[in-house]
Amino acid sequence: MVEEFVRGAEAARNLDAVETAVRTAAAAEIMPRFRQLAAHEIIQKAGPHDLVTTADRLAEKHLTESLAKLLPGSLVVGEEAVHADPGVLAAIGGDAPVWIVDPVDGTRQFVHGNPGFATLVALAHHGEVLASWTYAPALDQMAVAVRGAGAALNGEPLHTGHPAPDAVLQVATSHPDFTTALEDAALARLVVPGVAPRPCGSAGLEYLHVAQGVLDAVAFSWENPWDHAAGLLLVAEAGGASGTLADRPFRLTGGNALPFTAARDEPTARRLLDLMRGGDAESATA
Repeated sequence: MVEEFVRGAEAARNLDAVETAVRTAAAAEIMPRFRQLAAHEIIQKAGPHDLVTTADRLAEKHLTESLAKLLPGSLVVGEEAVHADPGVLAAIGGDAPVWIVDPVDGTRQFVHGNPGFATLVALAHHGEVLASWTYAPALDQMAVAVRGAGAALNGEPLHTGHPAPDAVLQVATSHPDFTTALEDAALARLVVPGVAPRPCGSAGLEYLHVAQGVLDAVAFSWENPWDHAAGLLLVAEAGGASGTLADRPFRLTGGNALPFTAARDEPTARRLLDLMRGGDAESATA
């Protein structure tokens, strides 16, 4: 049933219905609060860079209700639901199709009135992402990807292209607040001639930038599936490549060798992984 949803005779209508659900949730719960948040609507979770707002919670509730109706028997795994009950995450490894939702990716940007935030939705089954939606409501950008059918931004095909020969690679990396000492060391190995790492903003929008070919790669050290499921498919369908330090695909169910990368092409991904390993094969065991 889930394959039919994204590839069958009604696929176009189904994909449009998901896009409408994402746009509606953002219009109802996110944009009315953009630059209008009261202090009591902002709460710290793990630290000053890990925030949740009323907009996050209400948008996720809205999407949980609307998406489940579109595909009978599907489940929803949302960032805030998992924060409240970590057991919800187990659905990703189950038999039911799963909507993976980040209602406001880039909450810090949202809180500070920066338009660089997005709503991320991915449809997965048995750990494989089949379709994804990356919506930046304040920028009026909607990127959609379907496995095996390509990716588009506002209806125009996306292509990662290739970095120019000898160009300095622009790479968005994890914020130090979300890294361990070993991950810090791996990311620090990207500070070499020919590579220009910088802290990332919204993960979903950084993936979009790679898919557009305006950013060469990302290198991330955390594996929350709601941050990466939509973007990894988007980059892949635009022609990019990704991988973990263990030379394996990123697993939505976790246990990845970190950091991992998604890049405009395979040679770029390979170069960054080799740099982060530092030539130590033992660092790529997982």
